[in-house]
Amino acid sequence: MNHHTVIDSPYGPLTLVADADGALCGLYMVDQRHRPGEERFGPRDDSLPVFAETAEQLTAYFAGETKEFTVRLGLHGTPFRRCVWQQLSAIPYGETRTYGELADALGNPRASRAVGLANGRNPVGIIVPCHRVIGSDGSLTGYGGGLDRKRRLLDFERGAVLF
Repeated sequence: MNHHTVIDSPYGPLTLVADADGALCGLYMVDQRHRPGEERFGPRDDSLPVFAETAEQLTAYFAGETKEFTVRLGLHGTPFRRCVWQQLSAIPYGETRTYGELADALGNPRASRAVGLANGRNPVGIIVPCHRVIGSDGSLTGYGGGLDRKRRLLDFERGAVLF
């Protein structure tokens, strides 16, 4: 059974979801596309260690004190989606990749559309940095949390003063 909590962030409230093994399996923004129904989050439980650890790491990230996350993840998805999410996690802080570059890295250069769909279904935004993926022409394309949040996250990581 899943459990959840809600924490504040510079990007609005974030719903954190932990799976039965106590691993973080969801991080959802308000009005996020592909956000599961609340019933899938399970009961609220603010006491789980993974929530405290995630909140601490997110606080450090938003303060510019860390660029990497070490919280234990429980990513549930198809094998292809999990491969895409692993590629997303390899994109360095402050950098971007295109959908085509990710497809190439997966050994399937024609899979950029499928990569985009998997990217959009990333259940742990920010921590698995799907915001770092852009269009082949450098444009900001699709982001489950909205393009404004994507732009702000990218600007933040590139050192722009936002807050």
